[in-house]
Amino acid sequence: MTLYETLQAAVRAEEPVAFATVVDGPEDRMGRKLLVRPGAAPQGSLGHPDLDRVVARDALGELEAGHTLTRHYGLEGQAREEAVGVFIESFAPPPHMLIFGAVDFTAALAKVAKVLGYRVTVCDARPVFATTQRFPMADEVVVDWPHRLLEKVGPGLGPRDVVCVLTHDPKFDVPAVIGALRTRVGYLGAMGSRRTTEDRNERLRVEGVAESDLARIMAPIGIDIGARTPEETAVSICAEIIALRTGRVVASLRDAEGDIHA
Repeated sequence: MTLYETLQAAVRAEEPVAFATVVDGPEDRMGRKLLVRPGAAPQGSLGHPDLDRVVARDALGELEAGHTLTRHYGLEGQAREEAVGVFIESFAPPPHMLIFGAVDFTAALAKVAKVLGYRVTVCDARPVFATTQRFPMADEVVVDWPHRLLEKVGPGLGPRDVVCVLTHDPKFDVPAVIGALRTRVGYLGAMGSRRTTEDRNERLRVEGVAESDLARIMAPIGIDIGARTPEETAVSICAEIIALRTGRVVASLRDAEGDIHA
């Protein structure tokens, strides 16, 4: 298969792949290409084995973050040089949002998440609530305990992925949060009042969760926009996810004081 055929097959299969092309530099390097996939040897060449090695490493990092950009190197891959410009194009599968708890807020959050391009999984151990009829917008509805699902999919979660715990029930949300903390997920939020959040944190401490891990949990979930309805709350949650990903400073409910509902 040619590089383009391999790229096309990976994209169609929703497998992560990065495509690097020399766009600036010596004439004999222009247009050279390197295809990079996780767990596979790079294909093609940018004109020097050391440059291939460095760009392949960087391309995997950009692929994990879902970034497409141009980076510059020396002719042999040296850092902080401008001899060669390489355009790294990431073809990453849609980020994954796992929503634990088949509650009223779940449908609204799943709708907004789909608009933002997430692949959405709704999970709840109660089959009467976790149905495709209630959540037709979700890509999948799983009837299982949250921590058991995380044991299966957790190793594949990365910085672009999201876990939202909306259960409001310690027997569900404590194991779910613990399971999510064991992953590399980029955002972990949990719904509840300030009292519910503190009670949950105490239960997590009893289970051995460190303070540094508790700091990863965005709870109460969402930014402080005065949200009241499920739809407004969904916007609040997704806004916080975007802000955390882009490094923006926002008024998260977690960091504010007082009642979360005016």
